[in-house]
Amino acid sequence: MQNRINLKIAVFIAALSFFVLPVPGQTARPDFNRSSDYDVQHYVIRVSFDQAKKQVFGDTTVRLKPLKDGYKQVVLDSIGISYSSVALEGGDIPLTFKTQGKSVIVDLDREYSAGETVAVRFKYTATPKKGIYFVAERKASEGFPGHSAQIWTQGEPEEARYWFPSFDFPSDKATAEQFITAKKGDSVIGNGALVNKTDNSDGTSTHHFRMDVPFPTYLVSFVVGGYVRIDEKYKEIPLGYYVYPGTESIVPKAYGKTKEMFRIFEDITKIDYPFVKYDQTIVASFSFGGMENITATTMADSEIFLAGNPLFGGGVEDLVSHELAHSWFGNLVTCKNWAELWLNEGFATFLEAVSRERLYGREAYIFKVMNDAERFLAEDAVNTKRHGLFNRNAADVDALFDRAGTTYNKGGAVLHTLREQVGEEAFWKGVNVYLNRHKYGSVETNDLKKAMEESSGQDLGWFFDQWVYGLGAPKLTVRHTYAAASRTLTVTITQTQRQERFTPAAFKLPLDIEIQTPRGTVREKAEVDTRIKTFRYKVPARPSKIVVDKNEKIPVKSVRIVAGPAPR
Repeated sequence: MQNRINLKIAVFIAALSFFVLPVPGQTARPDFNRSSDYDVQHYVIRVSFDQAKKQVFGDTTVRLKPLKDGYKQVVLDSIGISYSSVALEGGDIPLTFKTQGKSVIVDLDREYSAGETVAVRFKYTATPKKGIYFVAERKASEGFPGHSAQIWTQGEPEEARYWFPSFDFPSDKATAEQFITAKKGDSVIGNGALVNKTDNSDGTSTHHFRMDVPFPTYLVSFVVGGYVRIDEKYKEIPLGYYVYPGTESIVPKAYGKTKEMFRIFEDITKIDYPFVKYDQTIVASFSFGGMENITATTMADSEIFLAGNPLFGGGVEDLVSHELAHSWFGNLVTCKNWAELWLNEGFATFLEAVSRERLYGREAYIFKVMNDAERFLAEDAVNTKRHGLFNRNAADVDALFDRAGTTYNKGGAVLHTLREQVGEEAFWKGVNVYLNRHKYGSVETNDLKKAMEESSGQDLGWFFDQWVYGLGAPKLTVRHTYAAASRTLTVTITQTQRQERFTPAAFKLPLDIEIQTPRGTVREKAEVDTRIKTFRYKVPARPSKIVVDKNEKIPVKSVRIVAGPAPR
């Protein structure tokens, strides 16, 4: 998912970086994983609507397997759903159930053993406060295209529970089918393959979609409305672009590089696109720039129409690459809990830059990485609820995407720094190992760390401690003096970031130093690992300029260079 603000900030120029030494007590991290005594295998979701009343009529079967013997009670996430019937699938005998808090609790007909299959069918109505959104028809005005009435979903982070009973947490993955009944003539876009479409006698049509690979509930989605579909293919993968009638000209401007992005992401990961199709659909009144609903990305129309403005075309391209990147990072391999959301969003943000690199060159890549770093630093300076990439505030699910500069922008910039730390070959080999090892599964930061250590042969504990589990970024004051008699340059690097819990007093920073003089340029290393560290270099003449980290290997940092000795 991409926050909308990402598209409307034009250009930033950054110059800064990060790295952290282990902080006392930092390894005692809270456990945000969610336990369960069952594993959902499959959802069958049947829905129809009363658009005027913003009401949903649901009929959902949840098929699961107990993880322990003596299993007798099913507890599923459910908010604001009114159940008329709960029974075993295929049976007429009702089951006793109750709604309590944020759950529906069902007493089964008997005790089940671990590994047995239990299928419970729920019939219900709901007027969802979240999860499903009803948007009224809008007439064209002030140059902005009109659109029909729409119904669309938004599941992330935990909104599926408002319209179908489920285990609504990213660690649980299941296959799914959807039977979506809507007005005849409306387009319906759902997850996976369209199995069939049936016209009904009441002026509606039922669209049957099926996803045969497991995925989390936050990616379950549909869109209903009046659309024109533009078709393409990447290899044998059908690509669908759903836009409003009369706006077809926006497709090549907004989505014209989609096929090239597919090629780039397959090439760098060495993993083919893992699903049966890829649709991109615009909707009105969307809270985010886009959402990577599996095989069926949803995008804000207001953002996509910016593609017609040269000032914002690059941002739209980033949005398209970001959501497609989630097909590998988020959809194929999913964060196990919300504290690990950076593994989804940091990678998708990083791949925005990688896409630019492959399309436009290294300079475009570095510009994007630096932009991300600058935006993180600006937000971090004023954020009252700071967190690391591993988000210790993740229990506040409603705030996960507030001030998301850490999860997105710092996440992307840290992955760039990891790439620089382990080297090009090892980094992409590690990415491939990580994705293949956890394909269709769930991951935590340690899974990425293990893959990168295996591919590089490096111990990366320090890297993940400071960049993922630590907070903030280093602030450096670089003071230098030159002794002409000995031709010695003394450089003292002081880390001045405020010492707070989880923010290291001293980051570990393998820096490059470029010393420019009238008699030539000297390039040196500065391995910074303490709060204050001094280095001495032989140089042929008094320096005219000193550049720290010229190639921006560590972009999340601030640097102030001062002539003169360090104060005592």
